Amino acid sequence: MAILGAINPMLTVGLDYESDRAWRLDGYVERGGYSALKRILAEKMPQDQVIGEVKKSVLRGRGGAGFPTGLKWSFMPRAFPGDKYVVCNSDEGEPGTFKDRDILLFNPHSVIEGMAIAAYAMGASRGYNYIHGEIWEVYTRFEDALDEARAAGLLGKDILGSGFDFDLFAHHGYGAYICGEETALLESIEGKKGQPRFKPPFPASYGLYGKPTTINNTETFGAIPFILELGGEAYLEAGKANNGGTKLFSISGHVNKPGNYEIPLGTPFSTLLEMAGGMRGGRQLKGCIPGGSSSPVVPGDIMMECTMDYDSISKAGSMLGSGAVIIMDETTCMVKALERLSYFYYEESCGQCTPCREGTNWLYRIVHRIESGQGRPEDLDLLNSVTTNIMGRTICALGDAASMPVQSFVKHFRDEFAYHIEHKKCLVPLDVQRAGSGFFKATV
Repeated sequence: MAILGAINPMLTVGLDYESDRAWRLDGYVERGGYSALKRILAEKMPQDQVIGEVKKSVLRGRGGAGFPTGLKWSFMPRAFPGDKYVVCNSDEGEPGTFKDRDILLFNPHSVIEGMAIAAYAMGASRGYNYIHGEIWEVYTRFEDALDEARAAGLLGKDILGSGFDFDLFAHHGYGAYICGEETALLESIEGKKGQPRFKPPFPASYGLYGKPTTINNTETFGAIPFILELGGEAYLEAGKANNGGTKLFSISGHVNKPGNYEIPLGTPFSTLLEMAGGMRGGRQLKGCIPGGSSSPVVPGDIMMECTMDYDSISKAGSMLGSGAVIIMDETTCMVKALERLSYFYYEESCGQCTPCREGTNWLYRIVHRIESGQGRPEDLDLLNSVTTNIMGRTICALGDAASMPVQSFVKHFRDEFAYHIEHKKCLVPLDVQRAGSGFFKATV
């Protein structure tokens, strides 16, 4: 695992996998940590000014949706009398994504400070960090960091004598992918079954325990201290127009050095691939999933022309998403890859919506049939028909997340699916597949 960590010191510098000190409070303070929060509280900076700096940065949500963070904060009714909440979505369950757990494990105080600043800006007094249920070590590390922050007077009542009260708690999830959807996450915190809510009302008006709530991703909160220290405009200039700042990318698959890499948004994909050591075995790039398993696959030749930002990836027909870059070389059977992905979404559907509950099962069975040598010529059109009848007809986006990979795999690699159907075997010989074997099973 590799972390670049030379751009945003509060987020990634000092993430030493061999050191037990980098994650602790004193190590974070040495890198400039908590200076932004201390200055905001000492100067009693107006809430609108804090939100204004975040808007200037054009920080877009790093969890997948890419919604402007400052705009999202402005939705919170600050004059609301009573409790308000900020919630961190650390339920990192998207296949291929592993950046947030590293932030929490090796630099948890960046998230704590970011959430405290967010709470100040929106008038919230309590926060929760919902942590994925299968990364217990990360949960305990974050709890230790919370203890350090409370002992230093950086959380709790009257923080640093400023009159600002804010406490923060970790909440351990149970491994359900659906709890990465923000309203299902809120249901889970409340002790209910993790299923998405109908919207509206939106969390900003009716969120956790029926109170106004703002939810952001781990990396989003982790970037906030740096933005307030550097200034929103300077942060924006570190990236490109409409794509402010830097981004962590989780690279897995057929590369020599898989891991997390922090780069300015707008960096050429070819540069990112080179940082990850290039293609394993010197093979050719066949396809790339640029934003986590729910984002459409992009053929290798198109991907090599892209820059790593929301707009460029969108023009290529996919999404930047969570920044999980899954690399597939010429040894990959695209039918087998899609079968694995389709099985994941079938298994993780919460079952609340009929199109998703029945449709994800149907998609998996069709792709499995093709991969097993029992495909029919009409199956490819049937796959597109099923996805069309799922998308836009569910409470949350899981149905879309299951459908978009199917549509893109069939669109870009139709000849490979057709070969499976006609010849009852894979276009990529088994010995070639074994030469580059196994990454997809490990990734998903």
